[in-house]
Amino acid sequence: MSSTTHTSTIGAIGAPSRRNTELALLVFAVVIPCFAYANVGLAMTGEMPTGMLGYGVGLGLLAAVGHLVVRKFAPYADPLLLPLATLLNGLGLVLIWRLDQSERLQQLQKNAFGAFNPAAPNQLMYSALGIALFVAVMLVMKDHRILQRFTYISMVVALMLLLLPLVPGLGTDQFGAKIWIRIGGFSIQPGEFAKIVIAVFFAGYLMVKRDALALASRRFLGLYLPRGRDLGPILVIWAMSLLILVFENDLGTSLLFFGMFVIMLYVATERTSWIVIGLGMSVAGAVAVATFASHVQARVDAWLDPFGCYATSGACEQIGQSIMAFGSGGVLGTGLGQGHSDLIGFAANADFIFATIGEELGLAGVMAFLLLYALLIERGVRTALAARDPFGKLFAVGLSGAFALQIFVVAGGVMGLIPLTGMTMPFLAAGGSSVIANWALVGLLIRISDTARRPAPAPAPNPDAEMTQVVRP
Repeated sequence: MSSTTHTSTIGAIGAPSRRNTELALLVFAVVIPCFAYANVGLAMTGEMPTGMLGYGVGLGLLAAVGHLVVRKFAPYADPLLLPLATLLNGLGLVLIWRLDQSERLQQLQKNAFGAFNPAAPNQLMYSALGIALFVAVMLVMKDHRILQRFTYISMVVALMLLLLPLVPGLGTDQFGAKIWIRIGGFSIQPGEFAKIVIAVFFAGYLMVKRDALALASRRFLGLYLPRGRDLGPILVIWAMSLLILVFENDLGTSLLFFGMFVIMLYVATERTSWIVIGLGMSVAGAVAVATFASHVQARVDAWLDPFGCYATSGACEQIGQSIMAFGSGGVLGTGLGQGHSDLIGFAANADFIFATIGEELGLAGVMAFLLLYALLIERGVRTALAARDPFGKLFAVGLSGAFALQIFVVAGGVMGLIPLTGMTMPFLAAGGSSVIANWALVGLLIRISDTARRPAPAPAPNPDAEMTQVVRP
């Protein structure tokens, strides 16, 4: 028995967009911070906080705007990136509001500035600006590969952003570091945006030079050393990071830029020697600068023995109080709103906001937040693996690597693992530049993931296709 079956070209089955999954996760990403907000109010005053409804509606609207834009303009994007960023941003707002309620911090600010200005309302406004920039990235950038055209322009822009705090009358010196510029009544940290722009340059440059950096090398003591003309860019980046550290006293940005370049270089060339060379150069540069930069030396001394100079150095006092906050938190913590991390002072809602998590949520809370960050980084790396173009792969790795390095240097500094760097904890700490730049970073990762996960178009039907005869017994 036989039958004849007429076949034609069948289009590829489209991959699921997973936007409904994203929406369900966003509901949890909004509800969980609302419960945390209520918990803080009940713990501190015994009553539900009066601004809970406005906070919940505001956070929900921001999440809804982000979701609708992604559903429309990036339907195949990773479904976890937006909910993770929303959850971290929402919990950060709760922690900042909790510290605003501290009478110690209120009195400290009144003594220093003559009035108390709560940070939570400003942070909510900056979060809205961050979502607006996120939406702009989705609307304007239809394809991330457009950025490849601006490889060398991005290098110039990044250097200009880094040099802005050194311009007389524009840059300001706050807490020993010259990393802010003041425009009107607002302070901006250009380095937060420079990390994204410099990643564009690194990705574009390494995409072109990766073969020369990987193959044209000599073996010495088990390491593949590059040629002198190929080693030039890494020496320039190393020198640039040192100059930033020397003139701006910004240890964090120096580590971030140089570390991001070494990570992208390793991914592009698959040469372990670059990691060894990069670590050696970073250690040598840090030791050299720490010998004559008093600001850096004070942080190193506080790291080595925080209680040895507790009464004489502000850096030692902060790291000492942070360590005690983590210790008093134990495994489960004292409970939201029931800790004393506000004793750290002005830095309590900046990089030391992680100490509030350690004390009030304990080891369990610290691990939960680190897991959220790890998931966000993992989705970024998975986006890099799925990207079909080399520029997208390197760009996604660079953005994810920069985010991971920032988490490491901030958390490591607050917990005493490495010296303090003065950087802000992404999405958690108070700071407009940080939250806006990190929302732009998430937007770029979503754009790359949409391109990577988008199903390939079905091949055009062949008009000359013949009927296929299938013989069945």
